[in-house]
Amino acid sequence: MSSLWTKISENILAPSELSGGQIIAMLTPAGRSSELRRHAASVIMARVQLIAGLFAILVPLCAIIDLLVFDLHTAANLIGLRILSAAIFVALAWPREASLTRPYAQALAALLVLLLVPSLFHLLSADMLAKASETQAQRLVAQLYAYLPTVVLGGLAIFPLTALEALLLALPVIGLSVGSAVLTEQTLTLAQYGGTLWFMLMMLGVAMFSGMSQCHYMATLVVKAMHDPLTAAYTRQSGEEALKLIYRLNHMSGKPLTLAFIDLDRFKSINDSFGHEAGDRCLRALADNVRAGLRRSDILIRWGGEEFVAVLPDTPLDNVATLLLRLRQTGLGLRPDSLPLTASIGIANSHEEGVINWEVLIQRADLRMYAAKQEGRDSVVWPDGSCLRLTPGSD
Repeated sequence: MSSLWTKISENILAPSELSGGQIIAMLTPAGRSSELRRHAASVIMARVQLIAGLFAILVPLCAIIDLLVFDLHTAANLIGLRILSAAIFVALAWPREASLTRPYAQALAALLVLLLVPSLFHLLSADMLAKASETQAQRLVAQLYAYLPTVVLGGLAIFPLTALEALLLALPVIGLSVGSAVLTEQTLTLAQYGGTLWFMLMMLGVAMFSGMSQCHYMATLVVKAMHDPLTAAYTRQSGEEALKLIYRLNHMSGKPLTLAFIDLDRFKSINDSFGHEAGDRCLRALADNVRAGLRRSDILIRWGGEEFVAVLPDTPLDNVATLLLRLRQTGLGLRPDSLPLTASIGIANSHEEGVINWEVLIQRADLRMYAAKQEGRDSVVWPDGSCLRLTPGSD
């Protein structure tokens, strides 16, 4: 049984095995990382805008069918609903800047509106179509309109949604479909409405499976693309994007952002004397020990080679001492010759005078890291120029 599930997870659901945490992440959005939520939000919003743009064109064009099939009064009412729907689709398709604080909520809200427009169109037109359906052509078109909620549920399949999200988004669509049946005075018996409801639930099941697969596939790709495979820290590119966003958020809220630019001391001698594998082990040890002292809101970036940047949002300078104290107590790991690993660290804070963007912040932390090198390494240089030795008992 376990081997069967492994084959399903590897060949159908996603390109990697599923752990317990990943299964939960496919069922509910709780616990998603901030970078994954931002990426999922951009994908959802891009697809909403694309579909809304297409519907903004196609929905008014289909008014030709209404004019050919129904009487002028019914066609005019349907065209009015089409124009209103098209206006909403245009608003959804209009380019807009993503929210800095809640991009995922913004994307889900846009998706919900996209789903509700055709469902409300069906609800508002159901009664007039039932009364106007006298000829075979009119009844055929009315039946096609009745499939709108089902088509909407099937459309959920193109979005990377967890099972819970797909279910919650589907509930108002199903409710509006039931409401349209009540308006047309249909008897909601299992024989008459059961087939339609079953078909809708089947479409929902397909959408849930597709959304869950996309979520896991996206999570796998995002982790691989954004994190350095050796140290599991952020890559330089993804780290710059995250730092840019964090700086903007902290600047808007007036909260301090602190950077610690960390450079492993005498790293070249490790590679030259013990080989690159030994150097890789030292880099992993450094990253693991620094990350162990960070909070969940902090991030660690591999800036290049043996250089790392710890990004500490909402952190005044006084609180950085806590991180440094933990590093002094636990150490950064051991060199291949059993001597302790040491690092030179430069500290910069966004509340310093003259810091106008994140690039200036990085530049100052980098310069102070080099100053720490000149002070004899194994030390920290603060914004005021003072120096703290890292190795216990050496300061």
